[in-house]
Amino acid sequence: MDQLINKVKTSDCFTYLKKIDDESVDLAVIDPPYNLKKDDWDTFKSQDEFLEFSYKWMREVIRTLKPTGSFYVFNTPFNSAYFLTFLNEEGMKFKNWITWDKRDGFSSTKKKYNAGQETILFFTKSNDYTFNADDIRIPYESTSRIEHAKTKGLLKNGKRWYPNPNGKLCGEVWHITSERHKNKVDGKVVKMDHLTPKPLEMIERIVKASSNKGDVVLDCFVGSGTTAVAAKKLKRNYLCSDSDKNFTKLSRDRLKLIES
Repeated sequence: MDQLINKVKTSDCFTYLKKIDDESVDLAVIDPPYNLKKDDWDTFKSQDEFLEFSYKWMREVIRTLKPTGSFYVFNTPFNSAYFLTFLNEEGMKFKNWITWDKRDGFSSTKKKYNAGQETILFFTKSNDYTFNADDIRIPYESTSRIEHAKTKGLLKNGKRWYPNPNGKLCGEVWHITSERHKNKVDGKVVKMDHLTPKPLEMIERIVKASSNKGDVVLDCFVGSGTTAVAAKKLKRNYLCSDSDKNFTKLSRDRLKLIES
């Protein structure tokens, strides 16, 4: 497995995962197909075929996780409901259903509520796992109230509470603008090198929270390389692959920019 460490390989997920040792991975951050038919890699003949594919790679990922390992998986809320049930039945420990509020601009639907979110499921292999809550604190929202509390504190349950200078603990709703929206030109969406790249700040949050320096981070659908980039920047080791050679080249090019 050593030949895979800190390299991005061109390989389908099953072939790649079989090369990874049992219980060798500290953190898996997986952004797999959603079956939204956005491209060939995201298209399945049926929902049943999609779920069979998804359960198969998830079983392999679980095998690679250390007993102290963590597993994050992205998808639509609908698919995530199936994933949650499956992972629970596989013995994984549910921690959070995270809602990513994508801040992705306008939607034209008038038949239901506008879809502007994705789901991130957070599971662990056991109840002994890494979670660095203080490393992912976020700014307080009520700035004037917090400013007042810095000097005089706030009375809570008979005690004086003072705000943490690094911000509040991170919750389950993440307000992070999508790359698609951030990269608009003159208000218009432009074609990106990958259809669904995840924001680097979001992947960095996950890597900071659920791993430590020197740990091994896995992503077998690496796409534009964001997981590899986050791991490298934060001094973690990465195991990354994708079946599309254009995406693995894109990932390697991004990693070279960090080195230069």
